[in-house]
Amino acid sequence: MAATLRIQSDWSRALSRDEGEAWLSCRSPGKATLYGSVTRRGLSSDGVPDIVASEGFVVGQVTKKSILISCPHENVSTKFLAPYTSFCRIHQKSITCLDISSGGGLGVSTSTDGTMKIWQAANGEIRRLLEGHVYDVNCCRFFPSGLVVLSGGMDAQLKIWSAEDASCVVTFKGHKGGILDTAIVDRGRNVLSCSRDGTARLWDCGQSSCLGTIADCGSPVNGIAVGSADSSLNLGSPESPPSEREVGTEGKILLLAREDKKLQGVGLQSRQPVFLFIGSDAFNCCTFLSSTYILAGTQDGNIYQLDVRNTNAPIQVIHRSGAPVLSLLPYRDGFIASQGDGTCFIVQQDLDYVLDLTEADCDPVYKVASWEKEIYTCCRDGIVRRYQLSDL
Repeated sequence: MAATLRIQSDWSRALSRDEGEAWLSCRSPGKATLYGSVTRRGLSSDGVPDIVASEGFVVGQVTKKSILISCPHENVSTKFLAPYTSFCRIHQKSITCLDISSGGGLGVSTSTDGTMKIWQAANGEIRRLLEGHVYDVNCCRFFPSGLVVLSGGMDAQLKIWSAEDASCVVTFKGHKGGILDTAIVDRGRNVLSCSRDGTARLWDCGQSSCLGTIADCGSPVNGIAVGSADSSLNLGSPESPPSEREVGTEGKILLLAREDKKLQGVGLQSRQPVFLFIGSDAFNCCTFLSSTYILAGTQDGNIYQLDVRNTNAPIQVIHRSGAPVLSLLPYRDGFIASQGDGTCFIVQQDLDYVLDLTEADCDPVYKVASWEKEIYTCCRDGIVRRYQLSDL
């Protein structure tokens, strides 16, 4: 894996005044880390800060919220992005999950302060409090309509809420342990959940009933993702005809990121195993990049890119630090990843630099959500940060 550039987490504040300085580092596997700094010398004629780097580093384009840094010796460039806005008042404690509605107007988040809230994405103003889970809520997401929320908690309950009046319209019970992740099939007549109890289950929202256990792993399932499978893939056949309440499961794979270092693919309708990949450590999260390419992140900092048609060997393994990979999100023609050391970065096929979303200082960034050119992150420091990618 290539070298990794880092910058002081509050660099934009540090460089907001003349003679302000921020540290830089470039770490390459098996080599001594190169340390340096950037210093602001004043303003150029067009009002942009004039920033210079110490030996070994080069400053590229600078805007109010971004700075491009290169380390020519290691042939690596990173564009560091500061948040456009930060919301500090949504929760009192660590924010464990968040999502943004399909129209971009609303956010939903869960926190170790015991609350789940819906807020305005533009300004962080709280709109609704979703109350009804016992103990902590682990995960939350909007349905494609943007009007309904799905949540899973340590109380082993899966709940559906109205975003308009905060009422809980459905509660699913059946898991024997805390729910760790959820997924929505198509428009949401069926939903999926995975749990510490080692199972992934399919639920019918209309009748609030369980349509079956898709997988029973004997090990906690930390994350799931559902996606359409490449047509060349054999997903197997169901042992008995699926219930007519099962909608949109045909031709889809369910990915399971498992605590026992395994990433598993299961035919959603067939319930048959499609592949099993063994990684370096517990898998925390997984996602589809396309019908053939998937990503999965581990506790020891590896991001595996796999081809579902042949999972014998990964296409690539990205490793930027040994911190746990906590969240993966497809974005344009690449992805966004966040880690337990506060880093959050974007990899795009057509960019020759990595985009680094900065400001979380060594606090885990638990989840990332996007709406068009806006990216939202939630962090252990209790802050939701919003980044604007309009200058890509």
